[in-house]
Amino acid sequence: MNTISRKAWYVKPGSLSGFEPVEEPLSRPSGKEVLVKIKAIGLNFADVFSAKGLYQAAPKERFIPGLEFAGEVLEVGPEVSRFKAGDRVMGVTRFGAYVSHITHPEAYLNPLPKEWSYEHGAAYLVQALTAYYALVELGNLQKGMTVLIHSAAGGVGTFAHRIAKKYEAFTIGTVGNSNKISYCQKEGYDRVIVRGSDFPKQLDKALDGRPLQLIMECIGGKILQESYAKLASQGRMIVYGAARYADTRDKPNYLRLMWKYFTRPKIDPQAMTHRNVGILGFNLIYLYEQVEVLRKQLQALEQLNLGLPNIGHRMPFEQLPEALRLFQSGKTTGKVVLVLEK
Repeated sequence: MNTISRKAWYVKPGSLSGFEPVEEPLSRPSGKEVLVKIKAIGLNFADVFSAKGLYQAAPKERFIPGLEFAGEVLEVGPEVSRFKAGDRVMGVTRFGAYVSHITHPEAYLNPLPKEWSYEHGAAYLVQALTAYYALVELGNLQKGMTVLIHSAAGGVGTFAHRIAKKYEAFTIGTVGNSNKISYCQKEGYDRVIVRGSDFPKQLDKALDGRPLQLIMECIGGKILQESYAKLASQGRMIVYGAARYADTRDKPNYLRLMWKYFTRPKIDPQAMTHRNVGILGFNLIYLYEQVEVLRKQLQALEQLNLGLPNIGHRMPFEQLPEALRLFQSGKTTGKVVLVLEK
């Protein structure tokens, strides 16, 4: 047989209620392709925004979301040199991971460390690569810097903190509610702030005279503006998300989104020259075609030895829509992972 049957979650962009489970044929691997039986899938904010039709990089028609996975190699194409049947792997894809099986180029797969579970593999690549590229490549992280990390208890925030600590940085983490303080303290943040109306005052207290040199920004709005105002000379803000546009509804509230868009911070680039500060933005998905860049980042991450990803929530593959609703609620810590049958 030239095909196998797989389970897949398709969505018509516009609502989380638009997900549909489908069984469909999948081509067997050819060339440098690898057929993987997926065991775990990592959830990301990009999945929520793309399902709601709010993610610019996502398809506009019915498609399969999902950016990262881990599983077992079933077959390899005749030109594959790095993997064989039975190998445990983790991988990234530009959408298409919400499936039970995937035929994927070997360049986007990596061996799963022996001591890691499949869930750990599905919780690692997107978060770790985002944190490393933002802090080190764009942020020019240096030994002893003071680093502010928003969404400190999330997957990216966790890895950003661990990377910063490898550089002996002083880390300040912010969270949306007090239930996440203990998580951040356990991770070893030097200071933890619950974001609120007094955020500037709390940040001043946490800094205690230290210069704020690097910010991991994913909130947007007033928090972005207030954080930027505290940047020291030569400081950098790295913007990699905009969580303020998220809410707990299945469908977007377009009036609310328009209001948030038109009231977003307006920062004058010319004024940056007077303060000697900068803002850089990026989206990891746009590096997908630059596979050698991604591999270089992964090699650097391996040298840092950041430890196991923190998995806060595991849910069955069949409960994907419910998992996304939990993820967008803001009540999660660590990584949310979908688990398939063993």
